[in-house]
Amino acid sequence: MTVEPGRRERKKAETRKAIADAALELFLARGFDAVSIREIADTADVSVATLYAYFPSKESLVFDEDDEIRDSLLAAVRDRPEGASIADVLHDWVISFVVESHDYESHLNDFERLVASAPSLGEYQRGMWGNIASALAATIASDLGKPGDDPTILAFAHFVMETWTLLDKGGAPTAQVDAVFALLRPGWEQFARS
Repeated sequence: MTVEPGRRERKKAETRKAIADAALELFLARGFDAVSIREIADTADVSVATLYAYFPSKESLVFDEDDEIRDSLLAAVRDRPEGASIADVLHDWVISFVVESHDYESHLNDFERLVASAPSLGEYQRGMWGNIASALAATIASDLGKPGDDPTILAFAHFVMETWTLLDKGGAPTAQVDAVFALLRPGWEQFARS
């Protein structure tokens, strides 16, 4: 049974979304470095202190869905159906969450240009993906009863997360994701059986 969030949680989520939406709109219109925190707060109709209560840095405003991405990804592994392979559920998750639910092709160009426009955004993104890959590796290792520092699990989680870097290279995103998992799946399945 899903528990609906209370009024306070809904209000906090609305405020967080309003801040992130205002920031992204300003960043896309004028560039990351040309927009101040004060402008974002004013546009979202919140104080600077409130903005910082939701987002610890200017870069985190661009990547406001990182917790949701991590939680959804880890749930795909933990809550997979009996007998479903980890590679299969991660393949499905990447297709569903990244390509389909985020309308990746239409969103990609503007967002990737924004990230490329400021070195701090690229650094933040790499760190974010690295943290999510570490959490994914830990979840997989726990699920399989393997050590958290198993090099095969760490490599697999890393390459799953690196799938995103291929999606901006042109071509059909779904075909690119399929190609990545066609390479990863045989080695992963052999490892998982050992």
